[in-house]
Amino acid sequence: MRYADGGGLTAAGQAKREAVRFEAAEMFGQGLRPPEVARRLRVSRKAAYAWRGGGKSALASKGAGGFPCRLDHVQAERLQAGPAAHGWTEDQRWTLARVAELVHRLFGHRYTPRGVSHLLHRLGWSPQVPAHRAVERDEQAVAAWRTEQRSRVRERPSSWARG
Repeated sequence: MRYADGGGLTAAGQAKREAVRFEAAEMFGQGLRPPEVARRLRVSRKAAYAWRGGGKSALASKGAGGFPCRLDHVQAERLQAGPAAHGWTEDQRWTLARVAELVHRLFGHRYTPRGVSHLLHRLGWSPQVPAHRAVERDEQAVAAWRTEQRSRVRERPSSWARG
């Protein structure tokens, strides 16, 4: 699996999968063929065929793929302050470009927008889309319409017959 957080498994889950691969290596050492190993271990044949060569050392876990995060926990927490704390007061939105610029300015690391997206996801942030509203919008008039007019618009017709 190709997820930044180790395949979405806990450490115990990863160890369990590695134990299954090691057991497959032992079975291959005894001369069993991949379809039989797949049946006994209840894995796919494709996985068994992929595991058959190389022995135990080839089946050992190499850890999560990809590059490690270049920011430590203290640096990542500095990003949690928000855009206004770092000088973006006009609209106070975190964009990928702004976060990338801030990471470069504060810590000297360059991130691509996709890398920033992965970084923010790792920190528990999710994409947010701001609601675009007209500048001339009158909230009191909208609330009055909702209470007075909307109920009339949404009333059931007097007859449900077609035509």
